[in-house]
Amino acid sequence: QVQLVESGGGKVQAGGSLRLSCAASGRFVSVGPMAWYHQAPGKQRELVASIISTGSTNYADSVKGRFTISRDNAKNTVYLQMNDLKPEDTGVYYCNARISVRWGTRWDDYWGQGTQVTVSS
Repeated sequence: QVQLVESGGGKVQAGGSLRLSCAASGRFVSVGPMAWYHQAPGKQRELVASIISTGSTNYADSVKGRFTISRDNAKNTVYLQMNDLKPEDTGVYYCNARISVRWGTRWDDYWGQGTQVTVSS
């Protein structure tokens, strides 16, 4: 069984910072792209940032310059450093990873349980 376990959410005031972590555990052979998604109250889940194993990253326009995604391939962990947080960043953040459980098989999508981030004005 593959699991993604998230940590690091919480409550902060606008302008504050939080760091999210997501670690993959279980039996697998490779971890491909990893990403963070944001789901605001009453809205659809949206991509915030993604990173591939080489370190190449991609960001939503709304977080460019404020959020930084990184990963530790040895620990199968992805991080999201969130600075200058705004009230509109409030919501649940989900970790996503594409993981292959056997050599020669395709990657499947796995999701974390979500972690709540609340930013007050």
